Amino acid sequence: MILYGYGLSSASYRVRIALALKNLPYESISKDLRAGEHRLAEFLRINVQGFVPALGLDDGAVLTQSVAIIEYLDEIYPTPRLLPAEALARARVRALAQLITSDIHPLNNLRVLKYLENQLSLDREARDLWYRHWVQTGFDALERWLVRDAATGRFCHGDAPTLADICLVPQVFNARRFAVDMNPYPRISAIDAACRELPEFQAAAPK
Repeated sequence: MILYGYGLSSASYRVRIALALKNLPYESISKDLRAGEHRLAEFLRINVQGFVPALGLDDGAVLTQSVAIIEYLDEIYPTPRLLPAEALARARVRALAQLITSDIHPLNNLRVLKYLENQLSLDREARDLWYRHWVQTGFDALERWLVRDAATGRFCHGDAPTLADICLVPQVFNARRFAVDMNPYPRISAIDAACRELPEFQAAAPK
């Protein structure tokens, strides 16, 4: 498999974690988002959206969108499970993941931040205020959810990492990069720390 990604891309980070947890070998090809390599014709032939990650399979098929890629990997390589077997638990994990991937991340990815700076003429301080506001809004809800539910364990759901944790860790990583105060989120921080103790999460980290 070939993973087209970028070190600091949250979505690419998610797929790297999933591949590590599944112990799947792959070739990594980096597309420098800041240099615009994802918008070149060569890559647009691979992913018409020009987004990373994209995962090229051995048969030539290309998968896009990080959560779709991870769910595919979980179906084809079911050990360890990243989505629970029971339907209600599976829905909870997907909902936790979507809080991050649908409600937080799209407002804060690089193309949005560059639009705020270049088209709307926000300075860096105003841009970062935007970033922190939407992360904090999402984390406020996520923290309450994780504290409230008995299904939360050492990880977002129970005592083994799932799709929800795979989505959480990159978002926390970027929150810290933008100086989001994590003190109001002890449960999120504890889960993030538990994940980062695992060698698979360490191997997938941007550094």
